[in-house]
Amino acid sequence: MKIKKGDKVVVIAGVDKGKEGKILFVDRKKDKVIVEGVNMIKKHQKASANNQGGIIQKEAPISASNVMYLYKGKPTRIGYKVERIENDGRMVNVKQRIAKSTGEVID
Repeated sequence: MKIKKGDKVVVIAGVDKGKEGKILFVDRKKDKVIVEGVNMIKKHQKASANNQGGIIQKEAPISASNVMYLYKGKPTRIGYKVERIENDGRMVNVKQRIAKSTGEVID
């Protein structure tokens, strides 16, 4: 999965198509992500010692294929670029994420 926690994404399919948000959680095994303010559900929660009961709203997971990374305000695909650099006399491979639309390094 090429997106990770903290990335800014836009939803490209489903009921919330067009909404933007930050990724809060990534589940790599199920290929799901939780995006801030997207796919909101209502949950009936029982009162406990720590919190008050009632109907709460929270984000539900959506498929990672339904979100796209936002780079400089525009949705773009993500790729990888591997460079060999010299570090303390040894050659080391460094893997970097790049925006496929511009070819610039993301992080």
